This record gives sequence, C-alpha cells and structure tokens, in this order.
Amino acid sequence: AAALTREGGEDAFRRLFRFYRQRDASDLRGVVDFSAPGGQVFRSQLSISSVSDQDAYRAGLQPVSQWKAYGLSGYPGFIFIPNPFLPGCQRHWVKQCLKLYPEKPNVCNLDLHMAPEKTTDLWGQSKEQLRRKGSSKREPRSILEKLRWVTLGYHYNWDTKKYSANHHTPFPSDLAFLSEQVAAACGFRGFQAQAGILNYYHFDSSLGIHVDESELDHSRPLLSFSFGQSSIFLLGGLKREEAPTAMFMHSGDIMVMSGFSRLLYHAVPRVLPNPEGTALPSCLNQALSSDLPVGSVIEHSSDEDWQVCAKYLQSSRINMTIRQVLAEGQKFPEESGTNGKGQAPSEDRYHENSKAKRHKPNTV
Repeated sequence: AAALTREGGEDAFRRLFRFYRQRDASDLRGVVDFSAPGGQVFRSQLSISSVSDQDAYRAGLQPVSQWKAYGLSGYPGFIFIPNPFLPGCQRHWVKQCLKLYPEKPNVCNLDLHMAPEKTTDLWGQSKEQLRRKGSSKREPRSILEKLRWVTLGYHYNWDTKKYSANHHTPFPSDLAFLSEQVAAACGFRGFQAQAGILNYYHFDSSLGIHVDESELDHSRPLLSFSFGQSSIFLLGGLKREEAPTAMFMHSGDIMVMSGFSRLLYHAVPRVLPNPEGTALPSCLNQALSSDLPVGSVIEHSSDEDWQVCAKYLQSSRINMTIRQVLAEGQKFPEESGTNGKGQAPSEDRYHENSKAKRHKPNTV
C-alpha cells in the first residue's frame, strides 16, 4: 500500500482501491486508526458552547466537551469523531435504518425492479427469517438484506445525479435533530438536514470512487454516521491522480467533510469484521438508560426488535450520510424533461462481490 501511495500517476486512487478491496489484503499497517492517533492525525477543536448538554443528551450523544475530534494533515475541513454516542443509543439509529426509514414514501433500490406491494414493510417480511438466521452463507438472504440504499428528504436521482424540488418527502425529524447537533459542534450552526442517503453494506460490498457534488450548496458539510461492522474508508484529493489516505471506520464513528475536504474523492473498498473479534462491537451490546431526557429523539428498542437488528449487523454495516442541498433562500433551477424519480446507481458507485461488479438495478 505504501508503495502504491508513493507511485501516484494516473488513477492512483483506483490502484489503492483495488489493493484494499482484495479479500486477502492482510497488510493494513498503512490504515489510519483514530483509536490510536499519531503521525498525520491531530486533535481538532470543537465548538463546545454551540450545543447544550441537554440537546446532546436528547440526540443520544455525550456532552460535546467529552468528544474527541481529529483532523488529518493535508485535509483541511475533515473532522473525525470516534463514537460520541451514549451507551445504547446507537441501537435507535440502527433500528430506524432497518425498520422505519426504508418505508414509503422514502425511496430504496428495491423500488426500481419490484412491484410496490413487494417493497412495503420490508421489516415485517424479514424479521422472522433474520431472527432464525444461522451462520451458513448458503441461506437465502431476506428482502431486508437485499436493501442497498435508501434516500430521504430530497431524493437523489442516480441517473441525472441531481436533486429536484418535485421529488421530496419529509425528512425524519429525529435524524435532522441529530445532524443539527453534530454540525453545530463542528462549527456549522444553522445546518439543515435536507437529504440523506443510507447505504447498507455486507462483507462482500464496497462503495466506488466518487465525489458528492450534487448539492447546490457546498458551503455546508457532509455528515457521515457508521454503525455495525467496520470498514476501510479512502479519502483522496480533487483529482483521481492523487493517492488517497486509508482509515478505519468503526461503529458509532462520525466523519464530517467540509471546506476543502467537502469535494474530495472518496470510497469504501472493504467491510471488515469488527476488530474486537466478537460478533458485534461491544458498544452495540450496551443497554440504553431507562431514564431518557425530556424531549429525547431516542426511543427504546424492544428486545425482539434488537434481536433482528443484531442478527443483521453480524455481517453488515450501515452508513447514513446527511447533506444540506440548498443554501438559505436558494431554490432549484427550472428543469424540463425529467420527472425527478430516483434511478439506479451510476457506474462505479456500487461493487458487489469479490470481482468488484457493480450492483445492478435489475437484480436483487
């Protein structure tokens, strides 16, 4: 990996992507681990006074004064926050991503090639199968395990790579509140969560090399939340000729891409078992406090619901990326000839299996 990084040249990013994509790539010494910062990693300052302890608690977060935040040399505007969630609170977001957010009127990849009645209540169709699921790879996947992405708020159009005013549904209020607190803590008060893309990964999944540039306002940050198994994240430059930096992302970790880092190439070449060697990271085994603050957006998960979520996460990772699409008072330009509907992921967004084939919209 170090040699590939020094080599540079045309599409250096793709060479490193392929290196880390390999199932037998056991040399991970060059991957930045924020649990043991050093080298190009430095402590980053947060805006502690921008988020009250009460609002942090309501979002399921520790007081901002207790968070650790890091930056990377050469990547101004990039902030990495290792798991700032209160014990048990990650479970709420996992349950929402599996049970609530895939429901209509939100849009998911299954809508592209399945009848509407088949994509309602994915949770109800899958929970018993997931709960009984063993460790055999030959067992058929439940419909919930065939979920690849869900869009929220302004629904991203994978075909035109644009958002539009005529394809919008209400953004989840709990996720908006969480995003607003994290953005404020990072110096972005007034951030509005207007669009979300949820990605669902398994051990054979990856996310191709891309830039998130479709939002009309690039002055606001991109927020990324991860839950479940770990992954390697590659953060590159403004051109694909620039070799990326590899870093680990673990359950509960938050990344913020702003300023210069807002429009950098990035990718997820590989999902890894959590480094603790257990079926689930220990942070997901923590129970939620029975004494939630007034106005908390966090809800208690039933034992039955969490059993389903836990079984899903044993071989999976969920990522939520939240964006502000429009600046205050900004409107979408007038367009013609498009219905704004979400289409299939474009070339290079999704790779499914060890041969790095992209996820095709006509198969599940």
